[in-house]
Amino acid sequence: MKALQYLNKYFSKYKWRIIIGLLITILSKILTLQVPKLIRNSFNVVEDYLKENITNLEEVKHQLLINVLLIIGVALLGGFFTFLMRQTIIVTSRLIEFDLKNEIYQQYQRLSLNFYKKNRTGDLMNRISEDVSKVRMYVGPAIMYSMNMIVLFVVGFTQMVRVDPKLTLYTLIPFPLLSISIFILSKVIHKRSTIVQQYLSKLTTYNQEFFSGINVVKSYGIEASIIKDFDQIADESKQKNINLQKANALFFPLMILLIGISNLIVIYIGGLQYINGEIQSGVIIEFIMYVNILTWPVAVVGWVTSMIQQAEASQARINEFLQEEPEITNNNQELTEINGKITFKNVTFTYDDTNITALKNISFIVNEGETLAILGKTGSGKSTIIELISRLYDVTEGEILLDDKPIEQGNLDAIRNQIGFVPQDPFLFSDTIENNIKFGKEDATEDEIINAAKNADVHKNIIDFPKGYKTILGERGVTLSGGQKQRVSIARAIIKQPKILIFDDCLSAVDTETEEKILSNLERVSKNKTTFIISHRVSSAKNADKIIVLDDGKIIQQGTHNQLITEKGYYKDLYQQQLLEKEI
Repeated sequence: MKALQYLNKYFSKYKWRIIIGLLITILSKILTLQVPKLIRNSFNVVEDYLKENITNLEEVKHQLLINVLLIIGVALLGGFFTFLMRQTIIVTSRLIEFDLKNEIYQQYQRLSLNFYKKNRTGDLMNRISEDVSKVRMYVGPAIMYSMNMIVLFVVGFTQMVRVDPKLTLYTLIPFPLLSISIFILSKVIHKRSTIVQQYLSKLTTYNQEFFSGINVVKSYGIEASIIKDFDQIADESKQKNINLQKANALFFPLMILLIGISNLIVIYIGGLQYINGEIQSGVIIEFIMYVNILTWPVAVVGWVTSMIQQAEASQARINEFLQEEPEITNNNQELTEINGKITFKNVTFTYDDTNITALKNISFIVNEGETLAILGKTGSGKSTIIELISRLYDVTEGEILLDDKPIEQGNLDAIRNQIGFVPQDPFLFSDTIENNIKFGKEDATEDEIINAAKNADVHKNIIDFPKGYKTILGERGVTLSGGQKQRVSIARAIIKQPKILIFDDCLSAVDTETEEKILSNLERVSKNKTTFIISHRVSSAKNADKIIVLDDGKIIQQGTHNQLITEKGYYKDLYQQQLLEKEI
């Protein structure tokens, strides 16, 4: 249970709730265990009357009536305390579940981009949902039933020893076998629980990828192949679950067998004692009731053990991610103002997951308010420069300066809050168009939203929808066309009025006429802002203050548009080719 020790801080946080819940548990079980004693007294009264130790029938009736009323009262009060017990402990488990999910989610937000390249979305989802649910069963039902069992055993056996130590000793005979069985089976359950959770992650991941890529699946007509692969994973997962349930299934029959043996011992030994005049019949009835009251706690030992083992396996998986340290850390807690000057000094960067060196000894300066256009073939390192500016990664060699200070020394939140980023593959949320634009500025007014949409040349498209800006988008924005998604993404970036604007080939899905409108608007919007434009089109780069051309991670050309079209090289060839395409 080492992994579950991580939850001790939550137990400390809710200690008073838990303590009150445990006290209520003790009270409810003490009340429950008063019933066998009252029934014993009732049987003994009747037996004494039959043996003529009591001659007054009215006295017997009166005593039985009192006992019946006491039994009803104790049962009602015990039931009320049981209700309070569940309200206290189970609600506390839900609060811990809520806190743990929030902690995991915050950790997911802290972790660097590299972490998400190494781990699948389905596995991330499974750990914050299914694994946390398993842990919740430990901090709620498992603790509650364990306390039930302990209180019932302590109070029950104390009462049994007080009534008849010899009969109690015989009743305990099956319990060493129970302890050994639990020890062996718990190890098996723990191992199989871990495997079950791993396969559940595989299923979740596979489904998530299938739903995300449904267009490709249907376009290629490979539904049958996908179903076949899914069936294989599902069958493997089913088999692992069956193996786990086989181990779980051994507990309850074993518990019932042991309880049955205890009942037989009570009847046999108790019967002999009764015949010998050592005890009254009420004692045998009382012991049978105690054994049967203890049946559920004993039987639940297997279930609780299974819950704890599954929770331990799940918490171990959760701890893996909670103990993961983000590669990109905030080294400055003080919020700082950013002007926007960016300097690359001999920057080299290698992706550690692929070992590909994307940038090789890159150097350039972009002053505050200037626009830099970056051109190059696919895989030349354009997007890597943007990722380094946003500090999604740190450089392998060299140095990046922000306002003439190392970027690592700046406040990470301040840097990213002052960057308006339009990615090459725009991501929109399953929300209204209005809220997707407001994602860049939560307190944006309606006029600001419309103005940003107009600058992105998407306003006319939006108002054509029946619900306009209130239109709910499908997952990842599938309701919109590629060009519309890109333009909404542009509106989202410019509405926050950042100091640094980054456009990562964001006009690739729009036609030339729309591109020119957007560029004209962006030129006005990006005035006095440091702007980076990544593109494959000369038309997007020609008005930039500076242009650099990348090839295989190196700068092969740099200058202004007028300078580069007069030089032999990639830029001039691209310009002439696109000029010819436009004329055609």
